Amino acid sequence: MPASTSPVLTADQLATGLSYPAYRQHIAEALTQANPDPQQAKMLPHYREGADRMDRVAPTVAVLPELQAAVNRLTQHYLWAIITEGWCGDASQTVPVFEAIAQASGGHLETRYFLRDSHPDLIDRYLTNGGRAIPITVFLRAGSLTEAGVWGPRPAPLQTIMQELKAHDTPFKEIVSQVHAWYDQDAARTTQHELLALVQKLS
Repeated sequence: MPASTSPVLTADQLATGLSYPAYRQHIAEALTQANPDPQQAKMLPHYREGADRMDRVAPTVAVLPELQAAVNRLTQHYLWAIITEGWCGDASQTVPVFEAIAQASGGHLETRYFLRDSHPDLIDRYLTNGGRAIPITVFLRAGSLTEAGVWGPRPAPLQTIMQELKAHDTPFKEIVSQVHAWYDQDAARTTQHELLALVQKLS
């Protein structure tokens, strides 16, 4: 389906997006909240695991030479609107990749983070098999805020594995284990190749 020519976000909505430091601060604040409600308390271990994983993954991300060349050729400014949550395991594996590429882009790519549960209208534009799977990264043209591409919620081969595991009623803990083992073995190569394909389509 072709991308819409209407803005994905208004300027006011864009202003609610978090920078990467603000996103990390949000996670830190969730972990230090004095009196979390029961649902928040239930999610705290996932926030902690996610923060630790991002800290581990970030130093290991090396932007592929062909992706570096592609972002160097960009002549316009693009925003990556990343729909995510601090407790999301897939996001903890891929957010450091987005940030590394944005940092390598010489200002052509900029990230903004939108918390899924605070932006239902946004995530509902990008459902995966009818569900609010995250992270979803929407490539936006900075001038018009129109869509130039979409990635997510995870690399395509892993998405296929995930669907097969769910179809076989694999226990959740086993799914999580296999997902992170896949990410660790892949070392962000597939994610970067898929993002490369999208960057190459940008004008």
